Amino acid sequence: MKRLVILLALLASNSAAQLRPLHTFSIVARDPATAELGVAVQSHWFSVGSIVPWAEAGVGAVATQSFVDPSYGPVGLALMRAGRSAPDALRGLLAADAGREVRQVAMIDAQGRVDAYTGKNDIQAAGNIVGKNYSVQANLMSNGNIWSAMSKAFESTKGDLAERMLAALDAAQAAGGDIRGRQSAALIVVSGKPTGKPWADRVFDLRVDDSPEPLKELRRLVTLQRAYNHMNAGDEAVEHKDNDAALREYAAAEHIASSGDGILPSRLAEMIYWHAVALVNMKRVDESLPLFKRAFSINPDWATLTPRLPKAGLLPNDPAAMDRILQQRK
Repeated sequence: MKRLVILLALLASNSAAQLRPLHTFSIVARDPATAELGVAVQSHWFSVGSIVPWAEAGVGAVATQSFVDPSYGPVGLALMRAGRSAPDALRGLLAADAGREVRQVAMIDAQGRVDAYTGKNDIQAAGNIVGKNYSVQANLMSNGNIWSAMSKAFESTKGDLAERMLAALDAAQAAGGDIRGRQSAALIVVSGKPTGKPWADRVFDLRVDDSPEPLKELRRLVTLQRAYNHMNAGDEAVEHKDNDAALREYAAAEHIASSGDGILPSRLAEMIYWHAVALVNMKRVDESLPLFKRAFSINPDWATLTPRLPKAGLLPNDPAAMDRILQQRK
């Protein structure tokens, strides 16, 4: 409790100085099926992802915006980690903040308890909607329809939490969005159960710091992250000697990368290449050769790299197999 008092005092002492005009629209949400928590946001301000969204697996998620006080993020998570509900944590932080009337904050906890606040002095149009397992909020918008459009899109969209939050952002932009335009966007999704390794709990952790089309670029990055999530799952399956699962995951990664808009061929080549390497290590050299051929055709440097792998223990020291692989350069 003493630590929480100190955190609240820190927030109060800093509140007057927090006047960065990070006006934006955002969503905090929880997936009841997976218990994943997330935040997604777009703004006409540089690097919105470095300040507005905060999330911790098994704890909660926070969006702090308008004339933003970033400390609402870490302090809000600390309060929820200590057992406070999201609504209770938000009330406590607002009570300690002399600048609360220019804030806009939303919080959701691991149980799906959620609340939001829009200060009376936020630049209009400004407002929020708190729904079941989510909250949408916006300020400095072109009109007052933004947050209702976000709410409808989130509730009606199928798919995982990232997909539904992206739909909410797209709906906000389609309804008029930020009156100033658009510049940056971000999306964070954390797993339902903490592992004790925060870096492993991040299902998505993506930022577009400066772009004429930040939501388009964010969606591209989400697609790419989905592919790499499958690659990571394939690598983990290899470690557990589950070859069938590994190959399924690698194939899924390649399918996503090859069908996603704006995914560079070089990204696909790397996925194909490591899939081929895994096949060789499974003693399935014949199956690996077409994949090596595809990777080498996209970028011949993969062929240059390949003879270096046996010394690193990533391929067997088998000259005959190596010769067959390198013949795929032709």
